[in-house]
Amino acid sequence: MAGTRVKASGAAAPARTEPRAWARFAVFAECLLTGVWIAVASLGIVTYPAAFAAGVRHLRRRTAHEGGGLREFAADFRTALRGGWLVGLAGWAAAVAVWVDVRAARAGIPGGPVVGALGVLALIGLVVAGLRAAAVWEPGARWRTLLAHAGQRTVLDPAGSFLIVAGLAVVPVSAWFAAPLAVPVLGAVAAAAVAVEERYRHR
Repeated sequence: MAGTRVKASGAAAPARTEPRAWARFAVFAECLLTGVWIAVASLGIVTYPAAFAAGVRHLRRRTAHEGGGLREFAADFRTALRGGWLVGLAGWAAAVAVWVDVRAARAGIPGGPVVGALGVLALIGLVVAGLRAAAVWEPGARWRTLLAHAGQRTVLDPAGSFLIVAGLAVVPVSAWFAAPLAVPVLGAVAAAAVAVEERYRHR
């Protein structure tokens, strides 16, 4: 009889672990789908901050077991776009400035390599700060305030910032392996930003 109880308890274990495995797979699949939504919403050139903000908020809802889908994503995207397009424009301006610095460095201008390296590091920092700002965006929040606080967290939490950089590095690697893979991987970057901000909040 004892052997029956052991067998019964042993058979019950997979029943508990299987739903958990499916839940994890569902979250992973949701990240990939969100990456597609982010990519499509970013086609407006300056709309990528709003796209990431909407994607991150969607993932936060899903991990909190709240409702939400494409309709809610689109509504968040429209709301985030009101000030987010200026952030997107500023991001492209910063990228152009860094490109000019790198070109100057390659032209052999004195001090060019140092200026170019600093410019690249500054651009990476801006991208990380932008993602961290998007990770905590809520309707009604001001992008200027979000970016200011995100810049502080980028400096004060170097480990979290490095994790986001590592997540970003997966995008070009995926594109090199197979270009279409870079699209859903954007959702993994958004998920990484959410995880980093949650980690910082609990510290």
